Amino acid sequence: MAKTSQHLPARRHPAVLLVGAAAVLGLLTGCGSESGSGAGGVSSGGDFASTPPTPTRPATPAPATGRPTRCHTFDLRASVGRNNPGAGQWNFPIVLTNASARTCTVRGYPGAAFLDASGEQLGPDPKRSEGTPTTVTLAPGTSAWAGLSYSSPEVSGARAATPAALLVTPPDERDALKVKWTGGQVPVAGNASSVFLTVFAAGTGA
Repeated sequence: MAKTSQHLPARRHPAVLLVGAAAVLGLLTGCGSESGSGAGGVSSGGDFASTPPTPTRPATPAPATGRPTRCHTFDLRASVGRNNPGAGQWNFPIVLTNASARTCTVRGYPGAAFLDASGEQLGPDPKRSEGTPTTVTLAPGTSAWAGLSYSSPEVSGARAATPAALLVTPPDERDALKVKWTGGQVPVAGNASSVFLTVFAAGTGA
């Protein structure tokens, strides 16, 4: 009669069980140290969720009120006063009048150029006479003037031409004002042909 074999469960060695328990315990201990807040620990989930505050732009200060600003070309009306000759010099005041409803200022030299009937410039750009610019405050309807002077062509013998207009540019502006010229001939080339400008002062120069 054949013998029936019996399969008995294998017996685990106590030393193996002890090693396995120690390994599990070590793994749990390592996980616990990582979740702590030690010097080399990983930050908690709450730290990752936080976002830096959005920088705010400082408020723009409101412009000062009550202080007049520079006159612009569209604020002004230009004219040329009467000649005040002396010692072979012709002297004309270039007058800028505040035609706006606000108070504004002018400071420094005007720009000026003589034009012929076709709009071409006659002669070189005027030169600036020595002077100290001052700020002239123009209430509505008031004026400032700058001198335009040159040697009389009849005296100097310079080549002359009769302009159709004078182009006047207010200080620190790009746009010009055109004024009809009625002052006769002006020097455009040759000896003593320079034209000079002075700084603006209050009034009309009359």
